[in-house]
Amino acid sequence: MTTQAAPLPALTLRGAGLRFGDRTLWSGLDLDVAPGEFVAVLGPNGSGKTTLMRVLLGLLTLSEGEVRVAGAAPRRGSPEIGYVPQQQQLDPDLPLRGRDLVGLGLDGHRFGPGWARPAARRERRARVDRALAAVGGTGYAEAPVGRLSGGEQQRLRVAQALVGDPALLLCDEPLLSLDLSHQRTVTRLIDERRRTDGTAVLFVTHEINPVLPLVDRVLYLVDGRFRIGPTEQVMTSEVLSELYRTEVDVLRVRDRLVVVGAEDAGLHAEHGGVPA
Repeated sequence: MTTQAAPLPALTLRGAGLRFGDRTLWSGLDLDVAPGEFVAVLGPNGSGKTTLMRVLLGLLTLSEGEVRVAGAAPRRGSPEIGYVPQQQQLDPDLPLRGRDLVGLGLDGHRFGPGWARPAARRERRARVDRALAAVGGTGYAEAPVGRLSGGEQQRLRVAQALVGDPALLLCDEPLLSLDLSHQRTVTRLIDERRRTDGTAVLFVTHEINPVLPLVDRVLYLVDGRFRIGPTEQVMTSEVLSELYRTEVDVLRVRDRLVVVGAEDAGLHAEHGGVPA
């Protein structure tokens, strides 16, 4: 009788550290993210959340330690990684259709003809069509992307990130500038994908509340320190007070978390209390 090997983690960090001059963003970071797991990355501005994303995208190298995405070193344009950036309104006159934007997720990082053969072009179109359908974007596949709403553009960015069937989906503040309805739409699309296809999610966010029901674990970064664990273990008054080295209160109001602390800790209770 043969035993089936356990699947590779979508992301592995071992003793990972990153420094800029005399400043250490984080060090000794160990993390395994399993296929289909949803990990929220929280912390104040300057704590290294987006910098971690840049390491995983192959844009920066660690100062120490090791990183693997689906068992391999990260590199620019890796098909194992999908990336959803912050929502930024595109130029209304940008000569790009919805399907063109999604298609960049397949070959936007490559040079040359890529999909020159007719069979390859048909396969590319089919993959783009499937990605558009998965996010409910078929209706504006031919529309100029700059004329779409912010929520519609962000749907297309999710499709672009997923069209290549990545093992790991990196989301860098993808809900900023979106209203509550579009926040729910984007988080639902991401959650459906990780549940149906086993795509792991690393989700940087200012506020945990829109994704609170989806989160398996939290990685909280503060001033060179960090804590990893389930939300109920990390998002506590005791843990955040220790990380910030000042008194912090974590309150649960209905189904929301509210963090209250000193202003110089960078906490913003009016935004749900979880700093960027």
